[in-house]
Amino acid sequence: MAIVLALRVVAGLVAAALAALLLEYYGLADLPSPLPHLPHLQRPHPAPGPENSNIFWGLQISDIHLSRFRDPGRAIDLEKFCSETIDIIQPALVLATGDLTDAKTKEQLGSRQHEVEWQTYHGILKKTRVLEKTKWLDIKGNHDAYNIPSLESVKNYYRKYSAVRRDGSFHYVHSTPFGNYSFISVDATQIPGPKRPYNFFGILDKKQMKELLFLAKESSRSNHTIWFGHFTTSTILCPSPGIQSTMSSATAYLCGHLHTLGGLMPVLHTRHFQGTLELELGDWKDNRRYRIFAFDHDLFSFADLTFGEWPVVLITNPKSLRYSCAKHEPLERLLHSTHIRVLAFSLSSIASVTVKIDGVNLGQAIHLSGPIFILKWNPRNYSNGTHNIEVTVQDSAGRRKNVHHIFSVQENMHLTFDPLASFILLTDHCTVARVLFVLIVLIQLSILITFRYLAHPELKGPWFFGEIIDGKLGCCFSFGIFVNGHFIQGGMTFVVGILQLAFFNIPLMAYLCWSLLQRCFGQSFRSHLYQGKYLKIIPVHLLMLLLYIWQVYSCYFLHVTFGILALLMSPLRTWLTLLTPVLIRCVWTLNSTEFGTFMVQLNSHLSS
Repeated sequence: MAIVLALRVVAGLVAAALAALLLEYYGLADLPSPLPHLPHLQRPHPAPGPENSNIFWGLQISDIHLSRFRDPGRAIDLEKFCSETIDIIQPALVLATGDLTDAKTKEQLGSRQHEVEWQTYHGILKKTRVLEKTKWLDIKGNHDAYNIPSLESVKNYYRKYSAVRRDGSFHYVHSTPFGNYSFISVDATQIPGPKRPYNFFGILDKKQMKELLFLAKESSRSNHTIWFGHFTTSTILCPSPGIQSTMSSATAYLCGHLHTLGGLMPVLHTRHFQGTLELELGDWKDNRRYRIFAFDHDLFSFADLTFGEWPVVLITNPKSLRYSCAKHEPLERLLHSTHIRVLAFSLSSIASVTVKIDGVNLGQAIHLSGPIFILKWNPRNYSNGTHNIEVTVQDSAGRRKNVHHIFSVQENMHLTFDPLASFILLTDHCTVARVLFVLIVLIQLSILITFRYLAHPELKGPWFFGEIIDGKLGCCFSFGIFVNGHFIQGGMTFVVGILQLAFFNIPLMAYLCWSLLQRCFGQSFRSHLYQGKYLKIIPVHLLMLLLYIWQVYSCYFLHVTFGILALLMSPLRTWLTLLTPVLIRCVWTLNSTEFGTFMVQLNSHLSS
């Protein structure tokens, strides 16, 4: 009994340790904030006060998806954003983080670069003269790299029509009288760029990682560094030490790509182990989302907004506790600050800015200059615990906006992030897909354990051969794609493989085994239908029929996306689709002599 009890205690401790590790990794448990850098400890001033200096702000927009076939409102609203919104907010810079164009075919299944979409984008920038009003930093997303054989290709319209017009990652320095602020772009788009869906993951090779490491060192003397890219770090394949470690000196990484998972995750924010915030922005495509961010006395604040909703309000002091990090920010300035500070913008003049803390009205903030409103306060009155600041802004036309967040001036106070958002943004999804793919293959093989020396065609054989890029033949395997003399590391290929195995290969194998079992019971196809067990038998056949229709559709998708050659030369899709009815017919029409021989061999194997 003592041994059993000891084992239970040890098992409980191990389980508790694993649970604590998971809680810490995904933000469920309070993380100890790293100690402030020594330079921060020595500079509590200048702290946020009644001056209009030591502050600037910018905007981010992502996943615009200008399309020649869908929703012309995307372009109309983007033009309004580049004129009206930019004119009112007057940002120091705008980060356009990828998927500037949609690059899909009319039926939305295939992918192709349409020059007219890029011309629309370029035309909006030119018509609104937005490049004269602000620094517009636009980068590529995976849609902007669809079906591009090389960077030198004439289909690489980014070089011709974007504002930056330069491939690869780059470093932009925003200089101010109170210091420099670095903005480092991460270009992880695949080159060559295959058609959808095989470029969902971004890829950085060793050379690109060295370039980013150099840019990180180059920015070390800036007040702050912001990294921005299209892909979330969880969807970037790269060599050790990894992209999160490389950007560890950054205050935040601003990205897009996931489109809030179709609205299921409207807020996708988390923090890396190293302290860097990762802030995914919802898409412009369907949700017209954009972001305002600001550095006020080197304290970073931001708000995710919806286009057309006014007033726009951002509380810059005191900043949100959830997004505070002593490693990257001089948080001691909050305690030494003398004024609450708010940025407020609207179509009409701002009529009032009302401030409350913990429900107590502190009064009306006064207009300092531009969009800056201030209200004198004593942060030492809130030195214990957390507090809620609420700001209500109303303009002269009666529009009203209320914003609030939790803040604290006390050390070692923390708020955690949504664990599901942290899981989505911190997990290496490509590695997870690889593991799941192998496990599903092993499950499939375990069902057929009698064929113990069976090869692994899903792992070794090609899935299809065809035009991975228009005019460029290539071959797709589970582990990656060979095209035009290049090898593209597998990422989305594993996801496609998981779907294929889980929704057709394994169900087909189970269905054939079930059919053989019916034959073992002496049934034929007709006779087993008349057993009276319709509720058990008919759903099995209907389910297999639905899965077969899905497989046929996948062949159609393959044809639309990669052409007729891919359709004809696809063992995974077309050949298996054609072979399936032949296999099913053989199982149900196997003559009694051959079936008897099979039964003898099966019984012999089971008895051995």
